[in-house]
Amino acid sequence: MITKWIVPLLAAGTLLAGECTYRIADAEITWEAFKTPAKTGVQGTFGNVKLSAMPDKSEKGLIEGAKAVIDTASIDSKNRGRDAKLVKAFFQVQGVDRIEAVITRVRDGWVDLNITMNGITKEVPMKSETDEREMEAKGWIDLGDFDMLPSLASLNKACYKKHAGKTWQDVALEFKLKTIKKCR
Repeated sequence: MITKWIVPLLAAGTLLAGECTYRIADAEITWEAFKTPAKTGVQGTFGNVKLSAMPDKSEKGLIEGAKAVIDTASIDSKNRGRDAKLVKAFFQVQGVDRIEAVITRVRDGWVDLNITMNGITKEVPMKSETDEREMEAKGWIDLGDFDMLPSLASLNKACYKKHAGKTWQDVALEFKLKTIKKCR
């Protein structure tokens, strides 16, 4: 009688042992903005990013639908004075206190990212590379697409000398997602 139960339980245990789930272990979001006629880059990140992604049986399923909510006041360019100026003379000018980003599609070598800033959502295609444990994606946004040119003009005015009169409206974006796979 015991063998009637042991064989089905062992078979079920073997099937369950093969089930795997992917989760996001870590995420990093960076940006690079540009100043001066020589287009000198200024890099940074944000200290307060809330990431949400539902575990899935595939890495693609995990990544599609992953969402980040970024607190713009947590901008970090490794220069406190610059960070305060970016918050006051850029983000606060138009009341942009957060940026949202959602990965809508993963395809061969590309990721489509919907970015919402200043009440405007735009799809941003990003070139991506994926290996077994990490996805890295790079792309560009144009601040004009998000009606952020009044903020850009304000920042340019506040930093006129340091920027030699030129603050660019394109911003490079990059994100890295590290995934973990757990099987039972």
